[in-house]
Order: sequence, then structure tokens, then C-alpha cells
Amino acid sequence: MKIFRLTALISLILTACGASPTEQATLTATAIVAIPTDTPQPALTFTPTETFTPTITATPTTTLTPTITATPTFAFPVVTVNQQAHCRYGPSKAYLHAADLYPGDVGTARQRFVYSKWLYVKFDKLGYFCWVAPSVVDVVGDVNTLEYKELHLQSIGSNMYGPPQNVYAVRDGKKVTIHWDKVVMTNDDDRGYLLELFVCQNGAYIWWTDSYPDQFKTSYTVTDEAGCNFPSSGKLYTVEKHGFSEAAIINWPPP
Repeated sequence: MKIFRLTALISLILTACGASPTEQATLTATAIVAIPTDTPQPALTFTPTETFTPTITATPTTTLTPTITATPTFAFPVVTVNQQAHCRYGPSKAYLHAADLYPGDVGTARQRFVYSKWLYVKFDKLGYFCWVAPSVVDVVGDVNTLEYKELHLQSIGSNMYGPPQNVYAVRDGKKVTIHWDKVVMTNDDDRGYLLELFVCQNGAYIWWTDSYPDQFKTSYTVTDEAGCNFPSSGKLYTVEKHGFSEAAIINWPPP
């Protein structure tokens, strides 16, 4: 406002002094150009930009619920004795007697033998396992699902006499005869001898077992031929009422 008043005053003075119209125009124009433009400018107002803050939504955690799968219980085949018979400590008639069986006796077959069809059975009336021939029991269930059991004769009872000594075998064509020394046992203990053999007959490789009931017979003859993929062999045991001895290995003569 002060600058504007000064300009008006100068114009008034010039007019009063009698300046010519041309001079007055020049002075006026010059005075107008010289006016500084210090008119206050409007102050700038900074308007902050709104920053969008996203809302974080928590993702729910999925909790897995485990599925419990029931493990099926294996059903052992059920056996029922159909005639009076013996249960034995091995899978053939050559092994020691373990128990008497009578029609109606019931048990479950737990294992089987690889070289015969005999079954390893737990009868309800017995506190131990024994072997039974499939011909003397009726079976409900599939015995082919059973695992094979290996024989461990020394785990059965005990034997105080030891295996036969001086065991040897001689061949005469297809016949092989096994010899050994007598094992002296008391009459009460004496159960003779057990033979476990693998022989070849008519091209078939056969697991062959036999036994003598007492100590007095000390040789055994069996047929054995050529023509099988595996060599023949044999073991001989002393048997007493408490169990089996360690095996004496037979040095088998080849065909």
C-alpha cells in the first residue's frame, strides 16, 4: 500500500509543476514499471497424502486330524483232532512223542514246515507247541498263509549222552549204508537214534527221516541215486527221553 501512495504523490507533483502531456505519460509509465510486485502471495498449504495401510487378515492354520487305521489281527487256522494221534517234537513220525491227541482236541496252527505238510500247533489243552500231521486234524483257515518254522532240536529238553561216534557211510550202487558206534544209554532213557537225510530218488530231491526205537541197531540203508541238482547229505542224532543230541554229520559218498 505504501508504494501505491508514493506513485500517486509523484503524479500529483508532476501535474502541479506543469509538465507536458507527453512527459507526463513517459513518467507515469516509468513509474508504473518500477512498482515492485511484493504483493503477498497466498501461503501454500501442504496437504499430506493419506497413506493406505492394508489390514492384514490372519490366515487360519489348518490342523490335520490323523486317521487311525486299525491293524487287522491275523487269524490263525483252527485245527480240530479227528482221530487219536500223537503230537511230536518234529515234523514227522521219526521224532519224539510230545503228547497224546484225542478227537475233539482244538488248537491253532501257528507255523508249518518247508519239507513236509506237518503243522506247528498250540493246542488249547497243552502249555507248549508241538507238530501234528495234517491227516489227523480238520483245519478251518488257510495254512498257506503261515510262515515256515526251522527246526532247533537242541532247544527241546536236554541230552546227556552226546551224538553217535565213528559215523561213516558206504555206497553199493544205488544203496548207501550208514554205520556208527552204539551209544550206551539206560533202558529208561533210551529212545534210540534219529536220521535226517536228503536223498535223490527217481530224479526227486527228498527230505527223508527215520528212527530206531533203541540203542542196539547201529546201521541204516537208504536208496540214493544220481540225477538231482543238489548233493545228498545226512545227520544222525542220539535220542533219549529228555531230548536230542547234537548232530553227527554224515560224510556222504557221491553216486
